[in-house]
Amino acid sequence: MEFSQYNVNALMHITPRPELVFTEGKGMWMTDHQGKRYLDYLQGWAVNCLGHSPDCIREALVEQSSKLLNPSPAFYNAPMAELANMLTTHSCFDRVFFTNSGAEANEGAIKLARKWGQLNKNGAFEIITFDHGFHGRTLATMSASGKPGWDTIFAPQVTGFPKADLNDIASVEKLINANTVAVMLEPVQGEGGVIPASSSFMQELRALTKKHNLLLIVDEVQTGMGRTGELFGYQLSGIEPDIMTLGKGIGGGVPLAALLCKEEVACFVPGDQGGTYNGNPLITAVGIAVLKSLIAPGFLEEVKEKSAYLSQALTQLSERFGLEGERGEGLLRALMLGSDIGARLVEVARDMQPIGLLINSPRPNLLRFMPALNVSYEEIDTMISMLGQVIQQVQAEQAATSSPT
Repeated sequence: MEFSQYNVNALMHITPRPELVFTEGKGMWMTDHQGKRYLDYLQGWAVNCLGHSPDCIREALVEQSSKLLNPSPAFYNAPMAELANMLTTHSCFDRVFFTNSGAEANEGAIKLARKWGQLNKNGAFEIITFDHGFHGRTLATMSASGKPGWDTIFAPQVTGFPKADLNDIASVEKLINANTVAVMLEPVQGEGGVIPASSSFMQELRALTKKHNLLLIVDEVQTGMGRTGELFGYQLSGIEPDIMTLGKGIGGGVPLAALLCKEEVACFVPGDQGGTYNGNPLITAVGIAVLKSLIAPGFLEEVKEKSAYLSQALTQLSERFGLEGERGEGLLRALMLGSDIGARLVEVARDMQPIGLLINSPRPNLLRFMPALNVSYEEIDTMISMLGQVIQQVQAEQAATSSPT
């Protein structure tokens, strides 16, 4: 089937898309409308933690769809309760509120912190966030984000989000005042270029927030659910935050996210928070299936081993082509390119024949890799081989362009 036969004109234009329509996916692979296969290192931007269309998600959807879809959030349902208990059992938190997206979970975290400030800190409302951080695309979460240029797109911003510098505790401390209620950060800045918060910084930040009676909020929409090799990214530094948000991987491909908090922070009262689809049994049943897979014996150990393998392979690739190294945590990694060739690499990789490679360039000078957590070693080797060919081609193009005629 030709692309022209798909009528895409009714879709609102919110991002440039190639003329591809993906029709099937399994594991690390997707297939387009013409039957071409692609090795997928985006996985929905770290969403498909078990790859495309895993059996456990299909089975959960089929089984639950024959029982109950959505009784409304005004009532309890069994999958909602089971998943909440699983999450609290395997984390340091006591309470869970389910949402449909990471941005919605982060919006809820902001509301919860402000409500706590009203009750405990004389109406304090400011939440210190970080330059290059990313928390979502609602008005409040865009304001909380430190993405360059976002302060003017939908101005005026929501006030109350002063920006500090990641891994610089002094930059945080100087922003604290009587209006400060919390500090919010990603354990690894994903959209910002896969920049990890150091373990020492996280520990200093926890100590600082306790000293000033501030809440510590970790946005684990991208780092949570096994992505870093631990079930949650905060566990890498041995701290206990007050609030955590989850998204992406928790649903493994379906719209599910969550806001978690300690008991003493759970200050919402009826009417403060809600959502038509939040915690519905169809989607939370999938969350149960995903979490059971992640906590199965040996699964996270394999994530750590494959992370080390991918890190070493990217390092060797960097050395081979004179790039600037790699960084990351777990299976969220970046390759620093040393020049702004990221977009061209993405394009050439996608157009390779007979199979394509799907990669991501959140910054012009780096690539980000977010494979399924059950990616095989063979699929890592295949990606590295294909990427080597792509880099070689693009560097040759650069040399030809810069050579005197």
